[in-house]
Amino acid sequence: MNETMVCAVGRVATQPVYREVASGPSARFRLAATARYWDREKNVWTDGHTNFFTVWANRQLATNTAASLTVGEPVIVQGRLKVRSDVREGQNWTSADIDAVAIGHDLAWGTSAFRRGTKTETAGAPAQSEPNWETPPDGSAETAAAAAQPPSEPAVLT
Repeated sequence: MNETMVCAVGRVATQPVYREVASGPSARFRLAATARYWDREKNVWTDGHTNFFTVWANRQLATNTAASLTVGEPVIVQGRLKVRSDVREGQNWTSADIDAVAIGHDLAWGTSAFRRGTKTETAGAPAQSEPNWETPPDGSAETAAAAAQPPSEPAVLT
């Protein structure tokens, strides 16, 4: 399938709206991406045209987006571009949406402190370990059981 993947750099224009829907958590916000250029005549940086995108995040990305972003923060969004056209009250409207795959703060403008989020478990579903996809060369059950063990936690540097 051909999908148009984009990476948009801009600022959060609206507070993220978080919703619990049947398919899981969902969040959306507007992203303002303004082109800037050097005006040689005035010898200053000048703002160009501003593009606005509606950014959609789903599942864990939605939860983390709602907890992490506020209006005005510089962000980088990667995702699938979807351009929609429709008629509202007799006028043609075109909107650009980004179905986000990744969202993060733009560190060119400041610092950010990463905190690992807690995963939300689906109700009633037992936690399952990752299956062993590899067959041991000797076929022994002990080797397979050892390979199926989750890796140990990485060391934390202080």
